[in-house]
Formats: sequence, structure tokens, C-alpha cells
Amino acid sequence: MRIGIVAPPWIPVPPPSYGGTESVVHTLAVGLAEAGHDVVLAASGDSTCPVPRVPSLPESSGLCMDSGRQEILHVLRAYEAMQDVDIVHDHTLLGPLCRRRVPDVPRVTTLHGPFDDELTQIYRAMHDEASLVAISLHQASTARGVKIDAVIHHGIDLRSVRFSPSHNGGACFLGRMHPSKGLLQAIMVARQAGIPLRIGAKMREPFEQDYFHDVIEPLLGADIEYLGELGTADKYRLLGESVAMLNPIQWPEPFGMVMIEALAAGTPVVATRRGSAPEIISDGETGFLADSLQGLAESLQGCVWLRRSDCRRAAEQHFSSQRMVREYIQFYSGLLARSPRAAEEQTAVGS
Repeated sequence: MRIGIVAPPWIPVPPPSYGGTESVVHTLAVGLAEAGHDVVLAASGDSTCPVPRVPSLPESSGLCMDSGRQEILHVLRAYEAMQDVDIVHDHTLLGPLCRRRVPDVPRVTTLHGPFDDELTQIYRAMHDEASLVAISLHQASTARGVKIDAVIHHGIDLRSVRFSPSHNGGACFLGRMHPSKGLLQAIMVARQAGIPLRIGAKMREPFEQDYFHDVIEPLLGADIEYLGELGTADKYRLLGESVAMLNPIQWPEPFGMVMIEALAAGTPVVATRRGSAPEIISDGETGFLADSLQGLAESLQGCVWLRRSDCRRAAEQHFSSQRMVREYIQFYSGLLARSPRAAEEQTAVGS
């Protein structure tokens, strides 16, 4: 197959630090190429993903996040370069709504966001133009009036993550400076458990900086350390050194990439029972799920008794890039078999 992939324009693929969607796009594009498929990727001009890319797209540093005009230009240029593909896999919000940009070519879009009021309206409009893939069973269960065509969990290239059979006794938190990510709760849990906490978090936007200065910074001390926004190597080093990763998420996150990254490093995850967490964490085996600060603190203390090899094994069995790529290839193949182009070719052969 020749597969066109459209990434959002705001962050390079792969991302230098924070960027869950872009990490998934990179892993998928590389995995499809390694599986023998032709891939063309539309991503920001400063992307370094080692597959053929649509040329002359602007660099992410020159774009204003969520600018409608810039996303329109990105999508138009991307689709213009994809007239000869067999299928388009679009990860933007706007692209799947552009009609007849690639006539008779099946289109897929992965739903990376929650089914809130605004996105639900967008996703409903998308389904007239593309097949929709949810990223967790929980996310799919919240779809209101939106037909989900498949559920495919994200995967991670395990070759890029070193398994760490031991830890230094401290816990970690990874994410961004936002109340919904549960950093405040992570600090409270770590202190209640008597376990030091190191924090790697994105803090670029003004509201993230305000949240840090107003809420988080006053709580820092010898036992709670903010390391800044971490690059990939530093992120995996932190995970590997930690007894557990705290993820007391405060909203029903559709999928938590950081949780499968932790498992790949051999690090148990202590999380609230929200969103996709119960699909990723095996309670009492690869981490713990709890509903209260007290329960999370007790769970964090109990992580010393979990086998880190079980965490790595879970990542290998359920969240590998190979599994994700295989499921997408099967999904693409099914769409192609039912496409108008396939019907025309079958008719031509019959005649």
C-alpha cells in the first residue's frame, strides 16, 4: 500500500519533548515503512521522521498554535501531494472535513481528543468523510451519535526504551502544567507516602506558567523537585530510575501515552481509575488504580513489591508499535477492499 499520513502542523514529528499525537504519528509512519509499505508524511518542515515527507511545509516554530488559517494551508498542501496514495490517514481536525481532496481514496482519522461538546460535533461531521478510529474502549464508549469504526490502542517502539530492572526509590510525574493532569495530587500523594517526587512537565503556555507559579512552585522542596520539560532520553532515564510513576489524572483522558512509556521502562504506574487507565494498568500487577489520595499513597508504597519485568512484558504484549501497526494495516486493507476504486477494478477484471 501507498499510505499518506497527515500530522498536525504545530509540533515536529517526532516531537523533541512533549507531543503525544506526534509521537504516535512518528511510530506509525516508521512502523508502516518497516512493514514494507510506501509512506508519505505531511508534517511541519522541521520534522525529522525518516520517511518521505511532503516538501516545503512551514516549520512548527513559525506557526501560531491552533491558527485556523495555518492549519487550512497545511492540509491543502498535504492533500495536494497525496493524489497518488491508496489511503489517507489524517490526524488533524480540519483535514477529514475537506471534501473531494483525494477522490475515491479512503480516509481514516484517529480521534485523539475527548468527546466533549465541541469535538463531538466535529467528529459527527467527520464520519461523513472518513472512517473513525478511537484510541481506547473508554473513549469509544463516550461517543454520542458518532459511529466508531475501530478501536486501536497506541503503541510504542520498545527498541527505543531501555528496560530498567532496578530503581532509586523515588517516584516521578510526567505531563504538563495543568490541573487536569493531577500534578498537585501527585505531590500530595508522594508526601503522604513519604517518597520523594521528581517532576518533568511541559510549561510553555502562559496559563501553564501561571499554574506553576501560583500552585506548584510553593510546594517544591528537597523532596519535590521540578526538572523542567524533558527530552526523550531524559524522560526515559527518569522513568527507569523511579520506583513508580504517579498519574493521578483528574479527567477521563482518552489514552495516556506516558503510562505505556512507563511500563516499557519497567516502571509501575499509580493512577486514578479514570479514562483509559483501567485498560492500560493491570491493578496489582503493573501498578495500582485508586480513587482517593490515601489509596494512591498506599499504592505508591506498595509498588516496591511489584515485578518490573511484568511491566515490561505488558508493554511488549499489548502496547508495542508492531501490534499497533498490524492493526492499522488490517483496518486499511478492509477499507480498501470495500472502496469504490476496488469495486471498479473488480468490474474491469470481470469484463
